[in-house]
Amino acid sequence: MGKEKNIKNTQPKKSPKISLENKIISVPTNGNDPKSSNSKKEKKRTYSPNMKTFFLEKVVKKMISQFDYANMMLVPKLEKITLNMGIGDTKTNSKALESAIAELTLITGQKSVVTRAKKDVSNFKIRKGNPVGVMVTLRSNRMYEFFERLNAIALPRTRDFRGLSFKSFDGRGNYNFGITEQIIFTEIDYDKIDTIHGMDVAISTTAKTDNEAYMLLKELGFPLREKPEKKGD
Repeated sequence: MGKEKNIKNTQPKKSPKISLENKIISVPTNGNDPKSSNSKKEKKRTYSPNMKTFFLEKVVKKMISQFDYANMMLVPKLEKITLNMGIGDTKTNSKALESAIAELTLITGQKSVVTRAKKDVSNFKIRKGNPVGVMVTLRSNRMYEFFERLNAIALPRTRDFRGLSFKSFDGRGNYNFGITEQIIFTEIDYDKIDTIHGMDVAISTTAKTDNEAYMLLKELGFPLREKPEKKGD
C-alpha cells in the first residue's frame, strides 16, 4: 500500500485549462517596445526649429536669386555661434565663476566650459591655468533656437538699441559683437545675479565674403544697420 501511495504522488499534476475568452493579452508600454522607440526616433528626426525651417524655405531662394548660385549647396549658412563671458575677479570672489557658469548655461541651454589662461600675465596678476572666463559653442538645432531668441527677444531689450554695426565682419564671413549686460536675456533673474557681466558673441557662417554673410544675416532677421549706398561718379 505504501508503494502505491508513492507512485500516485510522483505523477505530474495536470495544469488547469484556461479559456481563450477570459485570457487577457498585455501590450508592452515601456521603453523596450520597438514600436515606441521607433516613434520617438521619428519625432526627433522630424523636429526642426522655426529659424531653420525659415532658412530652408525662404532664405535659400532669395540668396540664390540674388547671387546666382549654381547649386543650393553653395548657399552660405550658419555654422556655429560662440559665446564667451570674461571674469576678472575670480581670486577675490570665489562665487563669480560658479554664477557665470550657471548664467551662461541658462542662456544657451548647454553646459558652459571654463576657459583658462594660456600664459602668465604679470600686469593682471594672472598665472597660467587660472580661470579667466566661460564659453559655449552652439551648433545645429540649439544654434538656430538661440539665434531666434537673440533676434526676437534679447537684442530688442538692449538699452538704447539702434541696430548692430555692419562693420563688425572679419573679412571671412564671420560676425562679432559684444553684449554689455546679460540681463537682456529673459532666462536671467535680475534679483539672483551677483554682478553685471558682458559677453562676446561670434556668429560663424560658411560665406566666403562679408557681403554674402551680411545678406544672409539680414534675410534671417538679424538687426544690422543698412549699408550706405555707394554713389556713382
